[in-house]
Parts: sequence; C-alpha cells; structure tokens
Amino acid sequence: MNEPELIRNMLAASTKASPRTIAVIGLSEVPSKPSHYVSEYMQQHGYKIYPVNPSIQSVLGEKSYPSLAELPIKPDIVNVFRLPKFIPAIVDEMLNLGLPNLWVQLGIINLEAATRAEAGGIHVVMDRCIMVEHRRLTPAA
Repeated sequence: MNEPELIRNMLAASTKASPRTIAVIGLSEVPSKPSHYVSEYMQQHGYKIYPVNPSIQSVLGEKSYPSLAELPIKPDIVNVFRLPKFIPAIVDEMLNLGLPNLWVQLGIINLEAATRAEAGGIHVVMDRCIMVEHRRLTPAA
C-alpha cells in the first residue's frame, strides 16, 4: 500500500487519445468540497471522470451513476471520498467487478478494508490526495 511505484503506475500518463478513467465515489456538486475541486483538477489534466453518487444527476459535465456496477466502463482507478465505514462495501463491490485500483483520499483510513482489498488483488493507495500526488509527479510546464 502507498508504494511510490504504485502511485506512479496509477497516475500513469493520461492523453486525449487514451484517457485514464477515474470513478469518483462521493463526488459532490459543491465546488468548495474537496471531492469536487480534486476531481475537476484531474479532469483538467486529461483524466475521464465518472461520478458515483446516487443523489445527483450530473456534476462537472458528467453523468452521475448510482454505483460502480452501473458504470459503462471498468475504471482504471476508483477514487473514494466517503467515510471509513463505507470502504468495506466499496471493496466488496470492486472485488465483485474485478476493478484493479483503489485510491482512498487523504484523511480516510480503513486498514482492515485495505488489507482485504490487497488480499483480493486490488492495488491500494490510502490516506493520500490524488491531486497532490499528481502535482508532485508532474513536471512543471
């Protein structure tokens, strides 16, 4: 978990011709919330965002889906902005769908769920901000 090489691999180059996809669980419509501005940043840097939030229709110009199972694609990364108590159910859904990469945002920790995810073959980054890590790995223009 959280190995530098794993983080680099998850955030591998995203291009217009081949965008990396990120399902964002808990993406909010509220611009001041981290789930919103972090996802907007990733979108602006070439990643295709798939909001997963059953309480909204769309956000950041993208249709929102009620669950991972209802996404039209298998995302490269599942990025989670939910409380730690929700992580085990997300891991269960990822295991059922064969999704490879779980990124749990800064301040959200559920080590038991992370251990279960890794035992099931899911790569895990936990308690790290995807935007901060992307900025750190991306050379200044």
